Amino acid sequence: MRKLFYVPIIHTSEDLGSHLAEVKKEYITKYGNSKWHDHNEVVDKFWQNLQVALFALPINYANVKLYQDSLPVCGQELEIIEKLADDGNINYLILLELVKKGATVMGSEDPKLLIEERNRIIKNGVAATANIYDDLMEQRDSYIAHRIDTTLKDGEIGFLFIGALHRVAKKLPYDIQVLSFPELEEGERLRWLENQIL
Repeated sequence: MRKLFYVPIIHTSEDLGSHLAEVKKEYITKYGNSKWHDHNEVVDKFWQNLQVALFALPINYANVKLYQDSLPVCGQELEIIEKLADDGNINYLILLELVKKGATVMGSEDPKLLIEERNRIIKNGVAATANIYDDLMEQRDSYIAHRIDTTLKDGEIGFLFIGALHRVAKKLPYDIQVLSFPELEEGERLRWLENQIL
């Protein structure tokens, strides 16, 4: 049996890169400066809790494969993760630490589709494309699902770090058990994770 943990990611300010100023301005205009601050605190807490839970798992990380939203299949996946971790991106810091524990990072996305997505964001802006599930997103999800299916072997555990808009789980074959993190308190979440793995 193959298991895949569907790890929902919440994008940090670092993830927004050159689009940060645009997103921040729009958010503050819509919700106010204090809500922007509150939002960032929630995002930071989310990543801290996830980090604690993932690092405490009693598993052999050599049997873990890591799949990341927007990480292209390119032969330089580890270098990309190291660069973004060096930039302070918590998502990539977690991935790098899991690699150090023995996990294997896998390129997850078709570079051509990512370039198409990037070009759309440049043309239309982040806000205009943020909540759109269309043919391009469906193609990306199909590619990610196929990539997981062809690289996750029997007895292995995958962690898919993926944005909320994606629908990859619906495209995976039946023999991959997809596990989503329930809304639990910190201690209960760790116990739930351990029960799913052991």
